Amino acid sequence: MSITFHDQTGSNFGAWRSAPSGLCSAEVHLSRRRLLGAGSALVMSSLARRLTLAAEQQADSGKPPLSVILLWMEGGPSQLETFDPHPGTKFGGEVGDLATTAKDLRIADTMPRLAEQMHLCSLVRSVVGKEGDHERAIYAMKSGYRPDPTLEHPSIGSILCHADDAGADIPRHISILAGRSAATGGYLGPQFDAFKTGDPLEPVPDVRPRVDESRYQRRLNALTNVLEPQFTRGRIRDLQENRTLHLAGTQAARKMMSSDQLTAFDIKEEPQAELDAFGDHAFGRGCLAASRLVEVGVRCVEVTLSGWDSHINNHSLQSSAAGTLDAGLAALLKRLEERGLLESTLVVCGGEFGRTPQLNPAAGRDHWIHGFSTLLAGGGIRRGHVHGATGPEPDPDKPDAHVVAPVTIPDLHATILSTLGLDPTEELDTPIGRPMKRSEGQVIESVIA
Repeated sequence: MSITFHDQTGSNFGAWRSAPSGLCSAEVHLSRRRLLGAGSALVMSSLARRLTLAAEQQADSGKPPLSVILLWMEGGPSQLETFDPHPGTKFGGEVGDLATTAKDLRIADTMPRLAEQMHLCSLVRSVVGKEGDHERAIYAMKSGYRPDPTLEHPSIGSILCHADDAGADIPRHISILAGRSAATGGYLGPQFDAFKTGDPLEPVPDVRPRVDESRYQRRLNALTNVLEPQFTRGRIRDLQENRTLHLAGTQAARKMMSSDQLTAFDIKEEPQAELDAFGDHAFGRGCLAASRLVEVGVRCVEVTLSGWDSHINNHSLQSSAAGTLDAGLAALLKRLEERGLLESTLVVCGGEFGRTPQLNPAAGRDHWIHGFSTLLAGGGIRRGHVHGATGPEPDPDKPDAHVVAPVTIPDLHATILSTLGLDPTEELDTPIGRPMKRSEGQVIESVIA
């Protein structure tokens, strides 16, 4: 018998992006964001954002601004095949477990490389959610709030970039391999949406002129000296001192196109041994690029790994995805630690929910919100620690009863924001003046160093 969570709140909301392809309920595609638009967004954000007390204290202390790398496991990774195995039990499946470099902490044998880096990490094994649908659960995990048809909530990276001006010439919020589930700015505005890019093996799109230099300059001059004055005519007088955001966006895009920081995307500069350590796959290359990007000042990088939606052939699908995660995450943690970046970079690894303990008739595991796992490392996170636990045989009638020290999704968000130096309870104003807390959760004190 299998347990499937049925959402009773409905899914009539339009705030978040449609569910990614390859998941249970794929919807329409979104078009790729262009670099010029991202440049405009970057400048518009500088007009609206303000310094917070935490950011000022950080600057006064001389410490580098904190960044976050979110490894997004799209589709719902099985806790039993990754961070919370129960080998030899009724629902343990075919997976075994491994000792790690953290005392008394064992993880699934699908991730032997990560086992060598677990002394750097904390595991939260008791996350409980309220959304069992991919689209709604993605929204909840990325924003910390359940979907609301009247309001779109911002993601962690958007909140971080909104809080202060620290960062890079290139976009400060980047999503690698995102598809249609890239993090958004929500009510903070599209200027805080993540800039989307693909496999780092390929060049970043739209950063090189498609015409010769002289023609390129003529086009820019015409845009600045002919079209822009026409565009500004009739605009309010004090709008950027008679300039429009269109002009500011063009200038920001030009700045990015000539920035040396663009080389952070170019992983081909890395030695072959480093490339091999991260794995010969797009996700591993994304993890490597993420480490390079935070090194030049990018505040939030999201790297997506799909392939976790295992309603059939669970063991095969989960083991394959876990093997890809193993190489990328282990190499990322090792590199950040060796380069002295782990203390200023928070690494978060998780998905929208877990998988059922029971296997269904197709040898798959279905959606499960009653105790799944998220990994945290770096920043101010305690090392080699486990928070919470799950029992090996949950009661189908009381599925939450087997969860020890449960953590809600808002609690997880409050902890992440607090670790990044932001007050989770601080209120931000929506466009209509409605005050909204960054998070309604409570900080998980046990995982803070």
